[in-house]
Amino acid sequence: MSNESLNFHPDGTLFIVSGPSGAGKTTLINRARTELGRIGIPLYFSVSHTTRTMRSGETEGRDYHFVSRSVFEQMVVNGEFIEYAHVHGQMYGTSKEEVLTRLSRGEDVILDIDVQGARQIAGSQELRPHSLSVFLFPPSFQELENRLKLRGQNSDEDITARLEKALDEIEQGLPFYDYVLINDDFEVASESLKAAILARKLRSRSAMTALHGMARRFKEERSGSFARRSGE
Repeated sequence: MSNESLNFHPDGTLFIVSGPSGAGKTTLINRARTELGRIGIPLYFSVSHTTRTMRSGETEGRDYHFVSRSVFEQMVVNGEFIEYAHVHGQMYGTSKEEVLTRLSRGEDVILDIDVQGARQIAGSQELRPHSLSVFLFPPSFQELENRLKLRGQNSDEDITARLEKALDEIEQGLPFYDYVLINDDFEVASESLKAAILARKLRSRSAMTALHGMARRFKEERSGSFARRSGE
C-alpha cells in the first residue's frame, strides 16, 4: 500500500536510464520503481520490442516483446517506435503507442534504453521537454567486464563486443544526458537515481499547479480562521 504525499503528482514525465550493458540499469530501475511507488510515484516500465532470441527465464511481454526482424522492420516503416536502435547485432525499440498513450494520461514512464535511443528522444521536440535522462557509468572497465562474465548470459566474443561498445557509449552519452551516475555502490547509486526523479517531480508543471492551489487554500483557511475569531 502506497503512502501518497501531497508533494507528488503524475504529470506524464518520461524518465530514461541508459548506459553500457552490465552497468546495472535494470536492478536500479526495479529498486526505484518499488521504493518510489511506496510514496505515491508510480513509474510505468515500458517493455521494449526486440529481434533477439528469448533467454532462459524471460517471459514474453514482461521482459521484452520478441518479434522477428521482418516484423520489427515493418514497425519502423510504420513509425511505431519513439526510438529504436541496432545493438549487438539485434534491434530494439520502444512502442510509440504505449508510451504516448500513458504520457497523455499523465502517467510517468521509465525506459531502459540504449544511448542511440536516448539521443533520438533528446532530439525530439515533442518528447524532450517532458523527459529526464540519466546515464549510468560502471565504476571501471574491469568491473564492467567482471559483471558481464558473472551474468553468464554471453559468450566471450559477445562480452568483447559489449565492452568495445561500452567505450563508444560512454563517449557519446555525456553531451546530452541530464544526470550521470557512477554505479560503484548500489545503495548510493539507487538513492541518486531516486533523487534525480524526485527533483524532477518537485518542479513539474502539475506540482506548480498544486502549489498554487495549496496557497489559495491556505489563504481561504486563514480568512475563515480570522472571521471565526472576530465573531467570538
